[in-house]
Amino acid sequence: MDKKIVVITGSPRKNGNSFAMTDAFIRAAQEKGHTVTRFDAAFRKVGGCHACETCYKTGKACSFDDDFNEIAPAILEADALVFTMPVYWYSIPAQIKGVIDRIYSMVVGGKDISGKECALIACCEEDDLAVLDGVRIPMERTAALNKWKMVGEVLVPGVLNPGDVDKTDGCRRAAELADAI
Repeated sequence: MDKKIVVITGSPRKNGNSFAMTDAFIRAAQEKGHTVTRFDAAFRKVGGCHACETCYKTGKACSFDDDFNEIAPAILEADALVFTMPVYWYSIPAQIKGVIDRIYSMVVGGKDISGKECALIACCEEDDLAVLDGVRIPMERTAALNKWKMVGEVLVPGVLNPGDVDKTDGCRRAAELADAI
């Protein structure tokens, strides 16, 4: 079955390692016949949640009108969500965190976002795989809270400079992740 996949990236480096893995995933997913919509959060204007709880009161996901209101309808329609990012200071980069936080608007707005598939593609500079816990654990918890099925994770340590991921199996594993969706 062809699925609608939304990919949300969190890196500001278009030639970076997480982008390379994202591109590998997207190519493989499209080859399988899936429809992929990509949002590069670092190049969008998405602020953090204001906790005003006026979600969907204006007909849009958020009363604070920014680019999240373009992303929200795609998330609602998606069968699968794939979050891709590097680790920044042992955590989720701010560039994508606003998008993740604003998914709260769908919960407050009474939108059913359960039943989606979810995947994570992430990398970090340090060689220690545990460094990726700073993105892995919050994303797994986000998936559980929203009743999404976590179908896979590609976690690649030890990559900093653009192209370092090419010395790993990260792009191959990201492409293979398309098989899980």
